[in-house]
Amino acid sequence: MTRVRVIQLAVVCGAILVLELLCRLGIIDRFTMIPPSEMLTALGHVVATASWFWGDVRYTLGNLVAAIALSVVGGFLVGLAVHAVPRLRRALDPIFTSYYSVPTFVLYPLLIVVFGIGPTSLIVLGALFGIVAMIVATVTAIDRVPPVLLKVARVSRLGRLRTALLMKLPAASPHLVTGLRLAVAYSVIGIIAGEFILSTEGIGRRVALAYNNFDNQTMYALLVLILGFAIVVNAALGSFEQALHRRWYRS
Repeated sequence: MTRVRVIQLAVVCGAILVLELLCRLGIIDRFTMIPPSEMLTALGHVVATASWFWGDVRYTLGNLVAAIALSVVGGFLVGLAVHAVPRLRRALDPIFTSYYSVPTFVLYPLLIVVFGIGPTSLIVLGALFGIVAMIVATVTAIDRVPPVLLKVARVSRLGRLRTALLMKLPAASPHLVTGLRLAVAYSVIGIIAGEFILSTEGIGRRVALAYNNFDNQTMYALLVLILGFAIVVNAALGSFEQALHRRWYRS
């Protein structure tokens, strides 16, 4: 696994170096993109000097945490209910399969009408992005729970709730992390894109303002920040998932 990580890191570093050279040689116009080294310098400048930076970071992170919590918890509970009712599962399977082929942003005007312009609409939008991935992962994970554990639950006369929490959740946890990773990724997309389209503050809003004002320095600095955050969170969840798999199969 270490060798794979080294190869991945080498590929990423190589791509960044090629992009740096293309920008420096003028093959890619500076009006279109600035070199990656300047993006990092611009990010440092924004963090150090922009008065709005930390306020917008707190706003975006608050919305993101709420959206992730709603999509993960709601997706797990709905997944349990769908798995427990086979007819409901058969009816919803086509919807889950085609869900991400429909642009979720078409619901944003409706969310504004219901919740108004503010964090609530963004949180609901982010949750709508991530919840279906968590539902599908929950259903798939429970399918992989060893039948002997469910027999133990029946013999022990555990109710549905205790069976779900004490048997299904621990046994399915290695596979649930996959849904968690997808829910986090989709929630980030929903929150940032929602702020980009219509929001009064937040990192996505600042990216939109920088784009409209042709401020490439600020725009690419914030894009690097978003990309770095997504990479770090995904890597942490990936390591956690691998640790769960190793512990599960070892036991």
